[in-house]
Amino acid sequence: MDVLLDNLGGILDGFATTLKLFAISAVLCLILGTLLAAMRVSPFRVLRATGTGYVTVVRNTPLVLMFVLIVFGLPEIGFRPDFDIRAILALTLYTAAFVCEAVRSGINAVQPGQAEAARSLGMTFRQTLGLVVLPQAVRSVVPPLVSILIALTKNTAVAEVFGVTDAAYELHNLIRDHPQALYALFFGVAGGYILITLTIAGLGRLLERRLVVLR
Repeated sequence: MDVLLDNLGGILDGFATTLKLFAISAVLCLILGTLLAAMRVSPFRVLRATGTGYVTVVRNTPLVLMFVLIVFGLPEIGFRPDFDIRAILALTLYTAAFVCEAVRSGINAVQPGQAEAARSLGMTFRQTLGLVVLPQAVRSVVPPLVSILIALTKNTAVAEVFGVTDAAYELHNLIRDHPQALYALFFGVAGGYILITLTIAGLGRLLERRLVVLR
């Protein structure tokens, strides 16, 4: 426990990086995932094919390969952002595919008559999706989206392999320097991850209850 307490500052700094990776990636993947879902239900064949191809490839690719592509591939084309930015980009591109499928399932759960009524009023596809379908779809996809965001939180640990000084990186270094404190360090850092995921789950439940009331 002494090792854990003596290095608490470094561990908290690591969790600050973890939270930054999560927060930025969460916002970006929700936006990108929703756009991909819109492409997958679009009346335009090219957009549907593009969205389907992206989701199929990314969902069947390990996250580590996405990190390798972004971390080592971008410098090859002359783009050398910080490792944190590369990690955010990798996490966003990967998680967006799962967000897409969750949102698409919510869209498909909306009664077809809703969209037909909107089109009969002269609404375009974009207006129908944004004003009629998506607001109803969101109510049914909160639980799966929360699960995806919890997975995103844990996936941030992969960034440690590529030099991002997050909580997993701090744990790795501390265990290397203090192997006798393995269990205290492990449970201390694991407790931090559990706290984050429980907070996300709690916020998700609050949002779900609010949407039920609005319904």
